Amino acid sequence: MVITARALNRSTLARQLLLAREPLDAAAAVRRVVALQAQEPASPYLALWTRLAGFDPVGLDTAVADLQVVRSTLMRITLHLVHTEDYRTFRQAMEPTLRASRLGDRRFTASGLTATDADALLPALLDFAARPRTGAEVQGWIGERRGAPVEPAAGRLLRQYAPLWHAPVGGPWSFGTRQSFVAAGTRPVLTDPETVAESTKPLIRRYLEGFGPASVADIAQFALIRRARAGAAVQALADELERLEGPDGTVLYDLPGAPRPAADTPAPPRFLPMWDSTLLVYADRGRVLPPAHRKAVIRVNGDVLPTLLVDGFVAGVWRTVDGGIEAAAFRPLPEEVWAALAEEARALLAFLADRDPLVYRRYDHWWVKGLPAAETRLLVG
Repeated sequence: MVITARALNRSTLARQLLLAREPLDAAAAVRRVVALQAQEPASPYLALWTRLAGFDPVGLDTAVADLQVVRSTLMRITLHLVHTEDYRTFRQAMEPTLRASRLGDRRFTASGLTATDADALLPALLDFAARPRTGAEVQGWIGERRGAPVEPAAGRLLRQYAPLWHAPVGGPWSFGTRQSFVAAGTRPVLTDPETVAESTKPLIRRYLEGFGPASVADIAQFALIRRARAGAAVQALADELERLEGPDGTVLYDLPGAPRPAADTPAPPRFLPMWDSTLLVYADRGRVLPPAHRKAVIRVNGDVLPTLLVDGFVAGVWRTVDGGIEAAAFRPLPEEVWAALAEEARALLAFLADRDPLVYRRYDHWWVKGLPAAETRLLVG
């Protein structure tokens, strides 16, 4: 079966709750969409706001406080918010990538620490983090155990490798610059290759649930794992997967019965947060982000700007400013689209009003440097 580019787009939107807002609670929604990138604390909240009917941010506050959903370094070696039931499998599947990238980093090895040292420190570190500890406390503890101060970068890399969750520190978005860490309550097995291989299979199933159909290269991009391992796991799952052909002939895999709406299914305009997962989990990011706009959205340092979705594809970027939301479209948009965006903007401004009316303001320098906007409008509440 051949699937078109627009049908692939609609499949992603359906699974990511971007065709219609659904009435789910926060924890169930995080599990439904698989994972939310969370290096910006506000982004998971905005991601759920644009996906859920009647989203109450207090529900996510509670889910985070109760550890129903947790924030940790996972896929693509960056912070994600995931359901606690997924954490152990995801962390085990990510073990080789995290170990090589964190413990093999020259800043870690130059400190005098080795991977063997990390393995020896880890059990006691997790005992120490049985209750929330600040980064400074963890850094000091490592120095005490080593008998000498350790470079801050090395301590940070060890924290990112260790199975630690970020403990919530308060408003407006549960996490902030005052980071605190607690040992993962669902402790993964970190060094068993067989466990890593077995964990890759449920990781792939979960990825396809939230983002399929997808290629082996897409799967490897999602988790930043080697294509050979992704391919071997796909082959091990062959009897459970449906095989499709993408628009360019690429072999795609999916779960039988997974939603694949028709290519002409309407897709309403949406405001996506910074680093929305839909833009980053594919080797071919053109599924949602047209190649012509990629450099404007994904900046040279890796910042991924908040975007406008129009007809299911990125059509511009947005930011909050005094008096409303500034929406910059990369191409001229029809008036009815602007009207729909204005309605979304009013709801978003109301959502932000009590928490952070100028969310993402520290990224305004990208607008100062200039964006390829065909039209810019101020959308007010």
